[in-house]
Amino acid sequence: MSQVLRQHAEQQFAEELDALQKVDDRPRPPNWKLSPWAVLQYLMGGKLSNGFEVSAKYIGSPRLMEIAVSTLATDRALLLYGVPGTAKSWVSEHLSAAVSGDSTMLIQGTAGTSEEQLRYGWNYAQLLAHGPSEKALIPSPLVHAMKLGKIARIEELTRIPADVQDTLITVLSEKTLPVPELSSEFQAVQGFSVIATANNRDKGVNELSSALKRRFNTVILPVPASQEEEVQIVTKRVAEQGRALALPAEPPALQEVRRVVQIFRELRNGQTEDGKTVRVKSPSSTLSTAEAISVINSGMALAGHFGDGVLRAGDVASGLLGAVIKDPVQDTVVWKEYLETVVKERAEWKDLYRACREQL
Repeated sequence: MSQVLRQHAEQQFAEELDALQKVDDRPRPPNWKLSPWAVLQYLMGGKLSNGFEVSAKYIGSPRLMEIAVSTLATDRALLLYGVPGTAKSWVSEHLSAAVSGDSTMLIQGTAGTSEEQLRYGWNYAQLLAHGPSEKALIPSPLVHAMKLGKIARIEELTRIPADVQDTLITVLSEKTLPVPELSSEFQAVQGFSVIATANNRDKGVNELSSALKRRFNTVILPVPASQEEEVQIVTKRVAEQGRALALPAEPPALQEVRRVVQIFRELRNGQTEDGKTVRVKSPSSTLSTAEAISVINSGMALAGHFGDGVLRAGDVASGLLGAVIKDPVQDTVVWKEYLETVVKERAEWKDLYRACREQL
């Protein structure tokens, strides 16, 4: 039997969720699988009272996760906001898994997302044969979450057209969704909430109305505060994805992970981490932590399938080129300047400098 490429969080971490349930004797909001305390433990990781080790799903400020969990325990919806690659979708999925035991009630926001995808649609064969009826109605994931008292997830909320976004206002304020065709409504069961994500690179695409903004509590997820924190995130996720993808390569040396993370941070922040070069130009690409993970994974695939199984500078260089250069003119100039003024000057990076120059 074929194995799925990526399990849902509640399946992948079922053992951890079960272990938390066994030791969780704190008050739980209605329909929650775990208490807010246990949800935080699941996200941040740590050792339980019985010695069981819970892995960290989010590496960063515990206070941010406390605010996010507390929001879901009230009648407010949660908006996770930040630059691309700051684990917004990852946190959304794991919050849903820990709170509802189900992270699958998902609506992917795009410019083509319609009101029916947020609310409900119709089975037109049934509609034409029998007219409007509950049997002919096709509920959205949002409606399913309302009926079951679970969390609905909306990805990339600001990519959804503004008039469609406002469909959520009544749901979030009144906890009900009118069905005028049937002269009825769906009423949310206790435990229902909404987690939406949006990235600030989309600012101005489809701004949220002030009415909708008021119905969300916004938690801004920042880029990792320090290089060590980002290295830890990349190392952890690379190991997990390497196992899932069965990449035939050794785990990357910490030195290679540090170099990739340092390059990303320097180009992203416009200055070197050591302070020796005060300013460097930034490319048009985001260079998020998620992209750093992708660069290492790509290098491991190259090393495993076409090399000796050990991640080397040449494997890393290929991924770096694709991650940094999105605009072939502007970004190439930025990358070449960075190679010559920063990478070339670091004696311990000579191998990476040569590999990157060869790729160009």
